[in-house]
Parts: sequence; structure tokens; C-alpha cells
Amino acid sequence: MDAQAFVAGWKHEKTSYIQMLKHGDLQASQQVAALNLTPTQTEQLWSLLDTVLTDTMYTLLLGLDGAANIGGVQQNFQLIAESGKVVSTNGELEAEAFAQFHAHA
Repeated sequence: MDAQAFVAGWKHEKTSYIQMLKHGDLQASQQVAALNLTPTQTEQLWSLLDTVLTDTMYTLLLGLDGAANIGGVQQNFQLIAESGKVVSTNGELEAEAFAQFHAHA
């Protein structure tokens, strides 16, 4: 796995989670249903949640790349797969996260 695949995996997780929220039996799904929103309001909520999850995933990936704080501490990390192969070098996650979460949004 390289930086591109690592970021793509997180983007897939975000998309899957939004779909589970919309169509699943999660507690959050039930809370949304209980709001009794209009269809327009519901779509606005899904858009908001998608944006929040995008920002969260992006920040998480930047934190792992050393480009953002994690709990007030900013440092570089090296991600290594079980195989021993380095997943990303400094700056790769930041570049991939921007490309996949923002440039092609």
C-alpha cells in the first residue's frame, strides 16, 4: 500500500459511512429520522455531515503526515505496513489527501 491507496481507503470509509448513515440502522441514522426534517433540510444535513467528515479525515491524514497538529502536537510520523514497506514519506499523505478530498470533490 502506498500513500495514494492509503488515502483512497480513508475516502472510501467516509463515503461508506455517509451511506450507512443515510440507509442504515445506526443510532445516528435514527436520530436524523427523529428530527422529522423536510427533504430539503435532510439533504442539507447530509451535505453538512459529508463536509464535516471530509474535514475530519483530511485533518487526520495531515496530522499523520506531520502537516497538522494532533492534540496540540505537530510531528512527523512514518507509516509502515505489516510487510515492512513504508506507506508514505513526508508530504505524500498531505498531497494525496488534498488531491482526493478537495481537488476532486
